[in-house]
Amino acid sequence: MAAVAAGVFRRTPLERSDQRLAWDRTDQAFFAAGACHILAWVCRDAYPDRSIGLAGLRFTDDIQVWHVYATWAGWAFDHSGWHPRADLLAANRDFESRPLEAVALPADLAEFCAAHHSRMPHQYWGDPLPRARAYLTRHAPPWA
Repeated sequence: MAAVAAGVFRRTPLERSDQRLAWDRTDQAFFAAGACHILAWVCRDAYPDRSIGLAGLRFTDDIQVWHVYATWAGWAFDHSGWHPRADLLAANRDFESRPLEAVALPADLAEFCAAHHSRMPHQYWGDPLPRARAYLTRHAPPWA
């Protein structure tokens, strides 16, 4: 599967206001927009023997990160699986038609959520951690 821009799955205003409706989206939509940070942290934690990093995308004129993904040795993992990092950046840049940049993120999920107005796992309609772990297993890592 090719890298797909997160914005393809952007939540509607109703999905943003209704946690149950947001939860009921497909796994890919859920982890593309609304829970991408959860998926990235689960990816990092699932491979403690690898140097998995965390990065976020933001528009170059903004401080707010709007998409989060895991990184490893030139690769990136998000809702569309593992891809060369350059492919993930290009897919999002082309979709948004705006300059964007990738920034390294702190290791602590709570710190990230507080700084970027994102939900912690206990703030979702259901527990997103088992869902993220199951989704991760559908995508073989590049070292496999």
